[in-house]
Amino acid sequence: MGVLLSAVTELVSSVVGTLTQSRTNGSSLLGTLLFPLLSFYLAGGALPDGYPWGKLTDWGTNPYTDYPRTGVIRTYDFTVSRGVIAPDGYQRPVLLVNGAFPGPLIEANWGDKIIVNVHNNITGPEEGTAIHWHGFLQQGTPWEDGAPGVSQCPIAPAKSFTYEFVASLYGTTWYHAHYSAQYSGGLAGPIVIHGPTQANYDVDIGPVMLSDWYHRAYLDIVKTMLAPNGSPKVFSDNNLINGKMNFDCATAAAAAGDKTPCTNNAGIAKFKFQTGKTHRLRLINSGAEGVQRFSIDGHTLTVIANDFTPVKPYNTTVVTLGVGQRSDVLVTANAGTAKAAFWMRSNLTSCSAARQPNAVAAVYYDQADTNKAPTSSPWNAPDPGTCTNDDLATTQPLFPMAVPAATYSQTMAVELFKNASAVTLWKFNGVSMRADYNQPVLLQANQGNLTFPPEWNVLNFYANASVRVVVNNNSPSSHPMHLHGHNFYVLHEGPGAWDGSSIVRPSNPQRRDVQLVRPNGHLVLQFDANAGVWGFHCHVAWHASGGFFSSFVVKPKEVQQMRIPLTVQQTCRDWSAWTSRNVVEQIDSGT
Repeated sequence: MGVLLSAVTELVSSVVGTLTQSRTNGSSLLGTLLFPLLSFYLAGGALPDGYPWGKLTDWGTNPYTDYPRTGVIRTYDFTVSRGVIAPDGYQRPVLLVNGAFPGPLIEANWGDKIIVNVHNNITGPEEGTAIHWHGFLQQGTPWEDGAPGVSQCPIAPAKSFTYEFVASLYGTTWYHAHYSAQYSGGLAGPIVIHGPTQANYDVDIGPVMLSDWYHRAYLDIVKTMLAPNGSPKVFSDNNLINGKMNFDCATAAAAAGDKTPCTNNAGIAKFKFQTGKTHRLRLINSGAEGVQRFSIDGHTLTVIANDFTPVKPYNTTVVTLGVGQRSDVLVTANAGTAKAAFWMRSNLTSCSAARQPNAVAAVYYDQADTNKAPTSSPWNAPDPGTCTNDDLATTQPLFPMAVPAATYSQTMAVELFKNASAVTLWKFNGVSMRADYNQPVLLQANQGNLTFPPEWNVLNFYANASVRVVVNNNSPSSHPMHLHGHNFYVLHEGPGAWDGSSIVRPSNPQRRDVQLVRPNGHLVLQFDANAGVWGFHCHVAWHASGGFFSSFVVKPKEVQQMRIPLTVQQTCRDWSAWTSRNVVEQIDSGT
């Protein structure tokens, strides 16, 4: 990372921002020293020994079958609307949740029920929306998953939908729009589910959201990308930590005809460390495309969880995260005196399309001057260029689970192609997907209809208990593969084709809900069937928009017996009524 130091220094001549927080991030306090530290668990629902999860542990409890029933309900109200802010100094229209970017933090304890009332107040122009609660299993509630055309109809303009689901897993995750590429325009926020941990730490810093950032509106990007002879490669303009970073406005001014208001040194994110104490940071790649490499100068990172899976702690100087992935890390403030300050860095890798790939934030020990920029040097940890996560051999879940014998196998190829209109799209398993917002697959399956149009790209896995999926990436891009409703086993990944038998640590393979497949490589995963209809897709927003999406029907007989709430059907009626009067500009896959 040493070669990047001068470029970052030019962008951060001062840590004293020239814009107010309301100008850069609306009502959000994330990225400021006013954002509160998190407690180890929330009040309410405590069992007799004082902890909300009782005697359940992160190493001796099967998280997929055993979780506390706290009886506690955590309720949130979200209003989604348009706004104009300048997260990096470049002013642009965005989507906000309760006026904030990033959106408000959702907190709960393991086993709590979460209720989120979502109000669609998107105007100028109006649009539908839906919110996906990333990583939640939604056992018995697949209609709460938030994927339009898959689990629900979009929430119509001026209408509301209430999501209700149980936090049956714990750790760090996020929520985001799952309607076209909306989340790349700001509709995203962090989630923390407090649960047991073997790891000892003193301070919970909370979420650290890492996101590539685009100065053009998401719909304009999609239109350009999907125009005849358009390019599938979309370049980000900047990289943010907790929604903040500076930007060289001369770059914008140099663009032909760009007269957008832009302010240099808008302000970067700041963190306060307590000298000598150990801090938990909850890293989230909430971007649209870029693979992030996170580090803090002079500090070792101890990884204790990947996605919703606690792992045996291991040390590293750099954590790599594809879009949608999370890692919880511990950092001890022992690299200097109480007056010390250090750069936090997150750099988009060479696998990413980025005009300005380097994000920084400032980390201050107790007595450091928070108006002065750190002078620390980065780790000498060059980008390996492999576009992969940490070696699977190093990531062992704390609760061990041997991979069962697969009862069904599916091989799915990734391909880039041009259609008859010269539009570049993605094929997944031979299909470039396009959703029908008015006919969600889940509702069709619930009614016993298991015959779907080819362009919906639906795969039926019948009553199989354990399904193995081999992804062959026949493209020059890496892809963060995300499966809704499951924490899957990661059996193998590597260049070229899988040999058909190699499994990394079959007695206890890594489990997570997103895993990178390298360019021209393979990924082998397996999942224990959770009844429902679940999206399986690349989490790069532009790839999903280009058709890189499929839906898995899992245990269809159980799906047919589910009693889906009437509110889900009402959402479809609302959407049907709105679309009977308005034309939906669905130029992409819709997901």
